[in-house]
Amino acid sequence: MTDLIELKGITHAYATESGPLPVLDALDVGVPEGGFVAFVGPSGCGKSTLTRLIAGLMKPDRGEVRLHGAPVTSPRSTVGMAFQNPVLLEWRSILKNVLLPLEIVPTKLSRLQAEDRARRLLHLVGLEGFEDKRPSELSGGMRQRASLCRALIHNPEVLILDEPFGALDAFTREDLWQTMHALRAEEPFTGVLITHDLRESIYLADRVVVLSARPATVQHIMDLPPGPRVLDDLYTPEAAERLNVLRHQIEVAQGREPAEAAPSLPPGSAAQGMH
Repeated sequence: MTDLIELKGITHAYATESGPLPVLDALDVGVPEGGFVAFVGPSGCGKSTLTRLIAGLMKPDRGEVRLHGAPVTSPRSTVGMAFQNPVLLEWRSILKNVLLPLEIVPTKLSRLQAEDRARRLLHLVGLEGFEDKRPSELSGGMRQRASLCRALIHNPEVLILDEPFGALDAFTREDLWQTMHALRAEEPFTGVLITHDLRESIYLADRVVVLSARPATVQHIMDLPPGPRVLDDLYTPEAAERLNVLRHQIEVAQGREPAEAAPSLPPGSAAQGMH
């Protein structure tokens, strides 16, 4: 499968009063077209910096981000983003919040076509009937559903999710995981997920990339079987073993465990690819 997004030798540091703070170090990784890649790793290892680089919101000090083989040097209208905080505008209805990007990003849709698309997306995430409500009238999970619709309204080819479910309770979070699978089936996109939740990573993604401690490099890559999943898949022996491998790799990244102590996956498992 061809990589839609390529990160080649990405190195980046932030300027601080005490000098440069390195966050990424010669990082090489690809995101296949149509794939869904989750990035996990120790806190502060540069995961969110990575999303801003992919989105073209900032440039690396060294290396190159490529989309369709072309360097990304500025924000792209073909990229959608959703964050932990939905940041919905309180003075706008949910429908008008979803339509907001189309007031910024050029579109060939007529006003009626845009509203029809927004209503269809809201229906897909279970918000049909809430189009005229204000954000304050919705629960946290419902606001995040609206945020996902807003990120998809302009039909992006890449959807970047920066811990969008991190502030939600466990039940709502799992409900939204299922919603994400439904959205991908109806609105195909290439996904990039930043998360601290390892269960979330193996449920949503078909590839999990573990980053090392700062300055981050690729610590480990785990490939997973593609296709829609059900929550029961998280409670199988295979899922437990995958979680153990990911936990171990993060402990290695934090310097808490020796690499040779890594648990092994069962023969024939789809989760593999030690780096």
